[in-house]
Amino acid sequence: MSALLGRIGDFAFRRRGLVVSIWAILLIAVVGGAALAGGRLDDRFTVPGAESQRALDTLSETAPDAAGANAQLVFTAPEGHLITEAPYRTAIQHTLEAAGTAPGAIGVTTPQQAGAVSRDQRTAIGVVHFDGDRSKVTSAARDAVERSGETARAAGLDVSVGGSAYGAGQMQPGVTEILGLGVAVLVLLITFGSLVAAGMPILSAVFGIAVTVGGLSALSAAVPVSSTALTLALMLGLAVGIDYALFILSRHRSQLAAGLTPRESARRANETAGSAVVFAGTTVIIALAALSVIGIPFLTVMGLAASGAVLIAVAVALTLLPALAGFAGVRLTPRAGSRAHRRATATGADSMGARWARLVTARPLVTVVAVAGALILLALPAASLRMALPDNGSAAAATGQRQAYDTLAEKFGPGFNGPLVVVVDTPNGDTRAAATVADTVRGLPDVTYVAPPQPTQRAGQSLIMVIPASAPESRQTTDLVHAIRDRAPGAVPGAEVAVTGDTAVTIDVSQRLSASLAPFLGIVVGLSLVLLVLVFRSIAVPVKAAVTFLLSVAAALGTTVAVFQWGWAADLFGVSKVGPVVSFLPIILVGVLFGLAMDYEVFLVSGIREQWLHRRDAGASIIEGTRHNARVVTAAATIMVAVFASFVPTDDAMIKPIAFALAVGVLVDAFAVRLTLVPAVLALLGRRAWWLPRRLDRVLPTLNIEGPQEDSEPEPQRELAAV
Repeated sequence: MSALLGRIGDFAFRRRGLVVSIWAILLIAVVGGAALAGGRLDDRFTVPGAESQRALDTLSETAPDAAGANAQLVFTAPEGHLITEAPYRTAIQHTLEAAGTAPGAIGVTTPQQAGAVSRDQRTAIGVVHFDGDRSKVTSAARDAVERSGETARAAGLDVSVGGSAYGAGQMQPGVTEILGLGVAVLVLLITFGSLVAAGMPILSAVFGIAVTVGGLSALSAAVPVSSTALTLALMLGLAVGIDYALFILSRHRSQLAAGLTPRESARRANETAGSAVVFAGTTVIIALAALSVIGIPFLTVMGLAASGAVLIAVAVALTLLPALAGFAGVRLTPRAGSRAHRRATATGADSMGARWARLVTARPLVTVVAVAGALILLALPAASLRMALPDNGSAAAATGQRQAYDTLAEKFGPGFNGPLVVVVDTPNGDTRAAATVADTVRGLPDVTYVAPPQPTQRAGQSLIMVIPASAPESRQTTDLVHAIRDRAPGAVPGAEVAVTGDTAVTIDVSQRLSASLAPFLGIVVGLSLVLLVLVFRSIAVPVKAAVTFLLSVAAALGTTVAVFQWGWAADLFGVSKVGPVVSFLPIILVGVLFGLAMDYEVFLVSGIREQWLHRRDAGASIIEGTRHNARVVTAAATIMVAVFASFVPTDDAMIKPIAFALAVGVLVDAFAVRLTLVPAVLALLGRRAWWLPRRLDRVLPTLNIEGPQEDSEPEPQRELAAV
């Protein structure tokens, strides 16, 4: 593979104009395709095969108003007035009539029809029903509903608009993302000491992201692509795009400093660092693509979109970057005597990486105990992990949907924001069965209200609206859903009883993800063991890598639980509502962090192994191998943390905790684990770290990610003016 990558790098360097033109044409094509296709993002959560999803699919045909999205208009009268006063009733009626004309609206339920007037007679709720789920509600329809409230506001009412037609938040790129890129540029400037060299990873990564976003936008016209999937692809593609370019460019500049010609250096950089980039990118792609086996379309799209972003980042690093290096030519060579040149040709004595390796390996047992103890301490909150999907209660406090949510919880009880829909089907059309189910549900704990059964368009089918006493994301509501499923069918033998609605779907999604986490983690850890045995020809190194990876995941997850579920420092990070963690965060964290951890593991430990093969001195190999790679791992991890952290201030209730968890995970894995714990463990193991049974060594294929080992003297620089 390394020889093929070398030829690709050489071709891109020589035919740089052609390569850049191909990428430019591809970018124009995907952006133009996205503009012409007119796709729209689809944020539906579906759980194929789950009871709630089957019932919801049925209701889309038999009771569209119950199955579709809705917009809630919450009217509150001023202090000292009642919502039932004549002027207010008239204003509410006119408002709902106007809201009912919104595009896609199929009906309106007034407060009187729903009995949705608070006990203090100051708050009332009107509901606009739409045809289809939230993905089919256009922004024009939401704007029309919001504008309709002006009539009621003019009459003196306070009006807030929420409901399932509105999301918990929306990703709005802004100054913080620009700040993340600024940090990346600063780190690259410090690393390379050259503005030209610092700009190349940024340029190539941004180019790759533009292709990714354009491609996903074009695909959204044919397949459902969620806004969360698009943002995750943007975030991950930008981070790994910069990192992969950094790895290759660092090798290229070191080789230029050692005397190679630009063309030969570009080829060798692709052979060596490029091979490691392919390995690292492949592990990320496999882990993310494996999300599709869980069977939740929303998560499948997220995994495939993010893996596509990583694939493009790898392709850009292997082709566009050598082409850009061809245009830069000898200008990428560190100036003789400069700090960058001294670093590229430094000996072990004057390297910060070497000094750090000596420090952590001087007393390796103390280092291992201290670091492992700290990570376990950070991981402790993960034991209380609770998962749910964000709702309007997770939206920013200033948004209309959050205000509507809080008003409903205050005036009608927290369960009003998460009603359950019980669907009763009787083969003989016996309407008394639904009444029996309703009576059974009324006798269950944590039930505030059970509405009389309402028939649907299908003969023998009825709907029962159930209002829990607890909030949608609470354990009590989850227990209530299970209690209904356990008790209600037995009350009416022969009838089919199902619990659905947004809250029930959320519960089913969370439970399926929770059940899938352990098998998925097993696949990822097993994959890492196999790959690293092939790469490092060792048993201890892969086991160490797997265990330390689990420590990184646990520490990141524990920290996320402490902030987003327990509320520690929640205000500092702009957490609008403390509660369960986003259901798919642990699986996304495992998939993404696995690839990044293997990335740093390979770049650091491969250098140590190379020194071991030459020296057969465990201590010296650790110090010298760390010296060669500590700076690039430090720079790459710093950039990755900065990019992920720049997405934390967003109001998107799904992206915020994911970005936070990834930033913490990379910070912990790169600095506490790979650069500190790993050298200490290797020092403790000594020669045993590189032991592999001879029989196993003979049967295993050789996987060389460092490219061909060339110990010849650097070629003299020839015809520099030509390049």
